Amino acid sequence: MLRALAVDDERPSLEELLYLLNADPRIGSAEGAGDATEALRRINRALESGPDGPEAIDVVFLDIQMPGLDGLDLARLLTGFARPPLVVFVTAHEDFAVQAFDLKAVDYVLKPVRKERLAEAVRRVDELRAAARRGTAPRIPVHEPDPDHIPVELGGVTRFVAVDDITHVEAQGDYARLHTDRGSHLVRIPLSTLEERWRARGFVRIHRRHLVALRHIGELRLDAGTVSVLVGTEELQVSRRHARELRDLLMRRTTS
Repeated sequence: MLRALAVDDERPSLEELLYLLNADPRIGSAEGAGDATEALRRINRALESGPDGPEAIDVVFLDIQMPGLDGLDLARLLTGFARPPLVVFVTAHEDFAVQAFDLKAVDYVLKPVRKERLAEAVRRVDELRAAARRGTAPRIPVHEPDPDHIPVELGGVTRFVAVDDITHVEAQGDYARLHTDRGSHLVRIPLSTLEERWRARGFVRIHRRHLVALRHIGELRLDAGTVSVLVGTEELQVSRRHARELRDLLMRRTTS
């Protein structure tokens, strides 16, 4: 039987989640915490009591946006523990799926929580825990985000945009706007993170605000000492610090 900790700063959401968890026959016990700091204290006590101790926790069902320490912060802290509990994110926000799976989350459940969807998350946790006890699988799940797609919100539904369809990316504060031939999508990922993640896929920084896919550059333009590129029908300025690297990359692409 699984021992669960549910974490949510909104009391009605926490009570609903606890009700659904306690109704699942695979859950032996489910307790609640009103914020990530309280959850961290409970997890520390659980680890001190050992995997079979009275306060042990197998899985944390974790909200993301909470005051102070948020759910992603807590999950990052748990990755430094020797034997952390498994993590299932339960959130109303689709934009954090990539970060969640980067942190080895078992699942990502959207609010309002449906009984059937939560049951699927519990099933995954139960299988992983059983496999870990048998020694046939790692305790930390290997569920990775699809490297060829990125999740975006579209009309309240999570869609997956192919990275190869993205022509360029525009920085907008802590967010990034992904541009394709069919439209654009805003995701809460810094441009620097996407630059590092997609460098091997042919994306190059041309400006502090722009990341461009080399394969989608139609023209390189020089005009009175300024450099720009044509991506589809949009002309983007290239900063001086990035101009030489961009020209070299484009030359190598055309001669290879």
